[in-house]
Amino acid sequence: MEYTTLGSTGMEVSEICLGCMSFGSSDEWMLDEAESREIIERAIDLGINFFDTANVYSRGESEEILGNVLADYDRDQQVVATKVYGEMGEGPNQQGLSRKTIEQELSNSLERLGMDTVDLYQIHRWDYETPIETTLRALDDAVGRGQVRHVGASSMWAHQFQRALEIADREGLARFETMQNLYHLTYREEEREMYPICRREDIGVIPWSPLGAGYLTRPHEDFDETARGEHELDYGTQYHEGPGSEEINARVQELADEKDVTMAQIALAWHFHKEHVTAPILGTSSVEHLEEAVEALDISLSDSDLEYLEEPYHPVPIYGHD
Repeated sequence: MEYTTLGSTGMEVSEICLGCMSFGSSDEWMLDEAESREIIERAIDLGINFFDTANVYSRGESEEILGNVLADYDRDQQVVATKVYGEMGEGPNQQGLSRKTIEQELSNSLERLGMDTVDLYQIHRWDYETPIETTLRALDDAVGRGQVRHVGASSMWAHQFQRALEIADREGLARFETMQNLYHLTYREEEREMYPICRREDIGVIPWSPLGAGYLTRPHEDFDETARGEHELDYGTQYHEGPGSEEINARVQELADEKDVTMAQIALAWHFHKEHVTAPILGTSSVEHLEEAVEALDISLSDSDLEYLEEPYHPVPIYGHD
């Protein structure tokens, strides 16, 4: 395993972050605690020390599972990230980024994780109902109380992210130090504005869905043959619908055949060759796929390989911000 520094946090993280959305019971493709433990423990064996979850993943089950497993290991070596924003129950104050919601959801997340402090606390989306100043002050207070070490953000417009950074600097508040956004071979819109901001501001970049929810792991025509693929289609994900997506998918398959590796390994290796990416967040439901992902760190792609994979791409509508 290779390690890198996460933006301006100074924390050393593995170049693969284990995404924990598949741990829980809210959907048929998710894993129970015993199955999840097998993956988390193998990830640690392979040197992965960076884990990303959220309060909304199976309504807290993911956090509970992750916390239960990590309790058996040296917590000082692990970097744990979770998120707040999504709806956690019926009635008022069960979602969003108000001070009340942040404080109660953070307390609940820490209890489920079995931790006094979370390393990275991220806003899952932008809250149009709460002034960003209110959100930033609540997050800054959480840092001051020692419940949070660093704060981060997820999918949003670049102008929103820049404004949040400027307000934090002006008011002397904890600023966002990471950006978790949608980015993969068939969705590269973040390269236009968001990533230049991240480079300039020393923001760690941890893309979600680096394999396009599985679209880049199998031939185009087979995408909807799995339960997860069907879930993504129902959700409205457009990974497979871009004007160049089918050709990119074919080129990933071609390059994988040439190098005698899997399509997923080529798609991940592409991330590892992008200077603006710190650590892609890999969600997996099998130990085999996890091991293949780690092996992808050793795959070398030439400049011509990268150009060949990227050439068919055309701009697509912005997705994932709401």
